[in-house]
Amino acid sequence: MAWQISGQYMETCNCTFLCPCIVTNLQGTPTEGNCKAALGMQIEKGSKDGVSLDGIAFITILESKGPMGKGDMTVGLIVDSSADDAQVQAITAIASGAAGGPMAALAPLVGKFAGVERAKVTVTREGEKWTARAGDLIDETCEGVLNMEGRPLALDHASHPVNARLALAKAVRSMFNVFGIQWRDDSGTRNGHYAPFSWSG
Repeated sequence: MAWQISGQYMETCNCTFLCPCIVTNLQGTPTEGNCKAALGMQIEKGSKDGVSLDGIAFITILESKGPMGKGDMTVGLIVDSSADDAQVQAITAIASGAAGGPMAALAPLVGKFAGVERAKVTVTREGEKWTARAGDLIDETCEGVLNMEGRPLALDHASHPVNARLALAKAVRSMFNVFGIQWRDDSGTRNGHYAPFSWSG
């Protein structure tokens, strides 16, 4: 059966702003040599195989040992603890690319699927500042980079699975500690993005 989800996304990564991965079509070497990123996704409306996914939040976390385009990435998934087993199964199929859709294009680059954790996941917005949290596993905030009119700068036509148009942001805070992926930074110099998303398959 066809599926669809739509909502809001934000992410931070360990690269110094602006992340070279996005502007080199995944061929650039991350600024720290490796890439660690967490993508917070708040589904506002969605369903798969008759299972409602309305209101469920999840975070996809990944680590690449070098340029993302070379593959061998480790990817894990954290789904909100309010989700039941059928919802977790549906989101896992979508987020891993197994159900097709935008994430399927990245699936060949994944060398290890680290599994699924459940935690209280929230994705919230305050103006142009976005925060995603997952228990004590993920705590990240990014804030939009604004032009002189106070509007967020954006990158268009990006080859990114979430949206071809991404707001540019700097990570205010990033803490990852899950699936053996660890990162902590509050320097305000690291990369972030946010955008609405609409996926289907």
